Amino acid sequence: MADDTKLRVAISGSYGGFNLGDEAILHVILTQLRRSLPVAVTVFSRDAEDTRRRHGVERALQFRELSRAEARDVVADLDLFILGGGGILYDVDAEMFLREVVLAYEVGTRVMVYAISAGPLVDPALRSRVRAAFDAAAAVTVRDRHTHQLLEEIGVRRDIVLTADPALLLEPEPLTFEEIVRAEAIDPEARLIGFSVREPGPAAPDLSVEYYHQLLANVADFLIDRFDAEVVFVPMERRAYDVQHSHGVVGKMNHATRATVLKRDYTPGQVLSLLENFEFAVGMRLHFLIFAALAGVPFVGLPYATKVSGFLEELRLQAPVLAHVSAGQLIAHVDRAWDQREETRTRIREALPALRERARRNNEIAVSLLSQAGPGDRRDAAPPPGGG
Repeated sequence: MADDTKLRVAISGSYGGFNLGDEAILHVILTQLRRSLPVAVTVFSRDAEDTRRRHGVERALQFRELSRAEARDVVADLDLFILGGGGILYDVDAEMFLREVVLAYEVGTRVMVYAISAGPLVDPALRSRVRAAFDAAAAVTVRDRHTHQLLEEIGVRRDIVLTADPALLLEPEPLTFEEIVRAEAIDPEARLIGFSVREPGPAAPDLSVEYYHQLLANVADFLIDRFDAEVVFVPMERRAYDVQHSHGVVGKMNHATRATVLKRDYTPGQVLSLLENFEFAVGMRLHFLIFAALAGVPFVGLPYATKVSGFLEELRLQAPVLAHVSAGQLIAHVDRAWDQREETRTRIREALPALRERARRNNEIAVSLLSQAGPGDRRDAAPPPGGG
């Protein structure tokens, strides 16, 4: 039986334990909502059991297995449907994530688009459906300026609030360096440099795997030679390809024995604690870079998508475009970044407070929408978008 004393909220995103960045986003959304209001939360997940175990939510549903009627019944019983956060709106998957949004409009449930990134979004019909769905939302927040510009470009007319990634509010979880050294066979006396790699995926379909594996192997070898370091690869997606691509880079290194690919499963907060022991980092994945920033670790970002370049721009950090840089150019950039790491640390420290304040704005807007209705009070939402 539903608890009528609690506001009913559903959250839909790329959740289910596949990506530590997405799990960090969900953790922060849940933590802030629970601190603000009495809520009962349903999560539409790729792996419902993982989400229940990891986040302790009242209900998690395998959204790809729900029929349209089943999903409609779920959203009909809500006070707010949250789409996001994260980079979920691109040509391959956007249609899937829009389904529950449209169902929410059909049954009169308010929708908040929460700290998303979008793009690439090329399909004209899909752009039209995104525009219609967002225009009908009670609130739309985006986590980067590139998404703000893209939504304006496709014709979204309602206000779009620029916030920041919820994971910027993540707190570290207890994890001692001794535990890491013992579990991962890392030299406790070594100077540690973190690496993050990923598959090209739909966000970077033109990026050559062979090219960037060799590129990063050259950079890792340089850091080992130049600074007598050990490099530690941090897979942010263990179920997908981060482990495979990390080993692909290691396989091309001359100093492969000085490289470690983390083997254990860690929570986002534990990865944040782990990074506090690193002296420098080089990374592709957005949330690896966010965690490095939170840990105060200077880094070089390797933008493969606008969400990464957008974060670097917020910190006023230069970065070469991964698909168009030679090994020599990238090594020279990394060498300069190492020499300037204290300046980078200062830039990060100065930029984080404003970004974290913007990240808090997401929850403030959600709480405002929920506070307009008591538990169980069905408010009329906008009419279903026509997609024209």
